[in-house]
Amino acid sequence: MKIIIQRVKNAAVTVDGKKVAAIGKGFLLLAGIGKEDTETIAENMALKIIKLRIFEDENGKMNLDIRQVEGEVLSVSQFTLLGDTTKGNRPGFDKAALPDKAKELWEYFNEKLYASGIPVKQGVFGAHMDVSLVNDGPVTFSLEI
Repeated sequence: MKIIIQRVKNAAVTVDGKKVAAIGKGFLLLAGIGKEDTETIAENMALKIIKLRIFEDENGKMNLDIRQVEGEVLSVSQFTLLGDTTKGNRPGFDKAALPDKAKELWEYFNEKLYASGIPVKQGVFGAHMDVSLVNDGPVTFSLEI
């Protein structure tokens, strides 16, 4: 499982010209689900994100987690994160989970975030999405389990 986490001032997902999800301050999560991923991996990733202290405290240090700043999450499934570009000029996606498994694990991951008390909004699995954001910092991390 690979997650790109972006600390945002706001973010939104639009599908076919219609806004389907939007958040204020929080995390935009781009989630890639691999063939070898499991519920345990998804749960561990959610726990890592919940505890990740990348919001600034009163001294300007990254010392606060998303719950402490009352942040929100916008989660977007993105299989291209698992694209292999080591050979040739066209990415290979052999490491990405098949759609049914990926959707199930992505939704499980989102449920674990939500169960911790974080408001979670989602993109539309498998849809062509326009994702907009205002990156706060910019602050972006790549997490992989």
